[in-house]
Amino acid sequence: MKKKIVGILAAAVIGTTAFATVASAASGTINVISREDGSGTRGAFIELFGIQEEKDGEKIDMTTVDASITNSTSVMMTTVAGDENAIGYISLGSLNDTVKAVKIDGAEATAENVANDTYKVSRPFNIVTGEKVSEAAQDFVNYIMSEEGQQIVEDNGYIKADAEAKPYEAADVEGKVVVAGSSSISPVMEKLKEAYEAVNKNVTVEVQQSDSTTGVTSAAEGICDIGMASRELKDEETEMNLTATVIAKDGIAVVVNNENEVEDLTSDQVKAIFTGETTEWEDLAE
Repeated sequence: MKKKIVGILAAAVIGTTAFATVASAASGTINVISREDGSGTRGAFIELFGIQEEKDGEKIDMTTVDASITNSTSVMMTTVAGDENAIGYISLGSLNDTVKAVKIDGAEATAENVANDTYKVSRPFNIVTGEKVSEAAQDFVNYIMSEEGQQIVEDNGYIKADAEAKPYEAADVEGKVVVAGSSSISPVMEKLKEAYEAVNKNVTVEVQQSDSTTGVTSAAEGICDIGMASRELKDEETEMNLTATVIAKDGIAVVVNNENEVEDLTSDQVKAIFTGETTEWEDLAE
């Protein structure tokens, strides 16, 4: 069966073997919603839940072919919000009351629990730059990693990369900075852009949303000044003469419709759902 597509086309196992007790208003077929190939959120999600398996030295994504595919965080949230039988995953920092995050292995999906390592479904937010970095781009990076920039990161529901960052010192620079990549990082990057431009009137920052793989490739090819990747860089990407900088730590929230009474899933249950082993909501109940 071919994958269903939702929205516009883009092109370490946690845990436990116990099963959570589940009661569900949803019934019948579980509608699995996943992200597109190239998404950093998808890459981190399948690795963290063991949905990515190694066969003959190659890493294989075992996401069920019946999954509907969305091309952004916002489309994922809209899809799950409109379907009582849906389950998906998003950046924790993007979570709002339109969908419900379930606990994983008993841990609530909160920034505090990510920080204290209670909620283990987390990944880094990286920015990447090529060998040649303009003065304006470097100054924007300096702002992101400054006390002011890291406070914006925290204020938007993410974990600071540097809790002891120093105050920003503006440089006398001008020009345009193009930032491209992950749709998970884009919302906080827009906030950073606004704050930076307020103190640097001679620099314009343009944020282009796509996916992590595109962000990394664009930075390597000089198409953008700064790439965004909401995952660790792959082995082949580290060989592209790129510099990766972690700007934040983010959780991945497993989300269901607000009408769904499921509150807690084990990591094994999530894996079974997204690989297609478990296909009915009733199969999750005792």
